[in-house]
Amino acid sequence: MHLEAVLKSSARHAKPAGLTLQYGTAGFRTKAEHLDHVMYRMGLLAVLRSKNTKSGIGVMVTASHNPEEDNGVKLVDPMGEMLAQEWEVYATNLANAEEHELQTVLTNIIKQESINMQQESFIAIGRDTRPSSENLSRSVIDGVSSLDSKFQDYGLVTTPQLHYVICCRNTNGAYGEPSVEGYYQKLSKAFKELIQQAPGHGSELGCLRVDGANGIGALKLKDMEQYLQPMLSIQFFNDGSKGKLNYMCGADYVKVQQKAPEGLDMKPGERCCSFDGDADRIVYYYNDHDNHFHLLDGDKIATLISTFIKELLSKMNLNVKMAVVQTAYANGSSTRYLEEVMKVPVYCAKTGVKHLHHKAQEFDIGVYFEANGHGTALFSKTAEDQIKRLVHTGATEEIRKSAQMLENVINLINQTVGDAISDMLVIEAILHLKGLTIQKWDEIYPDLPNRQLKVKVADRRVIETTDAERRTIKPPGLQEKIDEIVKIYNLARAFVRPSGTEDVVRIYAEADTQVNADALAHEVCLAAFSLAGGVGDQPQPLP
Repeated sequence: MHLEAVLKSSARHAKPAGLTLQYGTAGFRTKAEHLDHVMYRMGLLAVLRSKNTKSGIGVMVTASHNPEEDNGVKLVDPMGEMLAQEWEVYATNLANAEEHELQTVLTNIIKQESINMQQESFIAIGRDTRPSSENLSRSVIDGVSSLDSKFQDYGLVTTPQLHYVICCRNTNGAYGEPSVEGYYQKLSKAFKELIQQAPGHGSELGCLRVDGANGIGALKLKDMEQYLQPMLSIQFFNDGSKGKLNYMCGADYVKVQQKAPEGLDMKPGERCCSFDGDADRIVYYYNDHDNHFHLLDGDKIATLISTFIKELLSKMNLNVKMAVVQTAYANGSSTRYLEEVMKVPVYCAKTGVKHLHHKAQEFDIGVYFEANGHGTALFSKTAEDQIKRLVHTGATEEIRKSAQMLENVINLINQTVGDAISDMLVIEAILHLKGLTIQKWDEIYPDLPNRQLKVKVADRRVIETTDAERRTIKPPGLQEKIDEIVKIYNLARAFVRPSGTEDVVRIYAEADTQVNADALAHEVCLAAFSLAGGVGDQPQPLP
């Protein structure tokens, strides 16, 4: 390792004194002006990870649904998954090392992982549309170059597109052509073939209105639109031509505010969806004929996709184990519908996509979504092989057709990570095949009313949880108090958990009516405020 070159380059990307950051599920995120040194060092770490795994590694410059002035960075592992958890520690140590400690930290990583520094390495770099992203991606390239690694700058891409490219490169093209063009071609081909399998091409669903959060997703979907015509008609809103990224628009805004984004005037029954800033989340919504807003979030999406897959499997008599993975935030109605009506096993994982992804990998077919709209479906090689075999050898035409549909679903879904564009196309295809309007989809089961709040605390670590964050074990007496309050309400459930990013405790409550859900959330909030050392006069509402 040419430490002289590394340290000399590092001096041009000096770390601000005293700044401490933590690598989390979403990588590093903070104000863009504090991230130059982090980007340089994540370039270094990506090269070490590439040499360690003997595979290509991705570096994505983005802060997803955060405000435009923020930015961040996340590393993509060989199969397109998120960075291995043990390497998150290295990332944090490297980002927080003072300049005089940098050599020691790098040397320790190399020694602990027995990295051969003569091993070739390759890094793929992508960025979102934030004003700060281009310069910060150059800092990543400086880090990569200082270790003499090969790299390719893919420029403006969605986060899922970079994950896709990495998986394609490391499977020698078995997953697809490792380019954005290859991504468009693979998904559009599968989408068109699925649509064409509908009887008479199914019912006409009309135009889809897409809120691009003024981000990269709008740009890339516009590029892809030509591949989807005439199957899908799209009307774009918040496409980045004039609005500010994620400001009063995007999936997170719609989910939290429970209303349409700015600039989108919905007529009753119109089908609408919103991406987030880097296009790895999606939510759907519409206004009914009384002009009431209806949100179809990750729970509704997981139910639609898993129900469709289960119906196809039931026609094929395949011996595969399928499950849906949710978090504690999943609406209780979705869990009951899946378990009691569809007879699909449901498992709960800790909040954070990496936890859901790992749990979903335990099954032949694992569908996972967070309520915020981030999710996908995973198919084991065993399941894929069985499905592909039946396309040609199925005993009946119905079996062969069902297998062909499921093979197209596999090709349409981005199995590396949640992908707003891919998920949108899967949803549109399923609605088309089943002849469902967005209202009919929404009516599959009614959501229980719910409320989220947060409490500012001096130290969120005073809260400790178990059972996938659904129950507290510290501080003493809090869980007992929550249980006591929940008993007062019908169809009620509530939990508290520490935030992963700030000193707040988050509260979730659901009950039979919105009035009761609000009251339950407020009472649990007061209990958490009292027992967890709340700061200020009273709890503050989300966000």
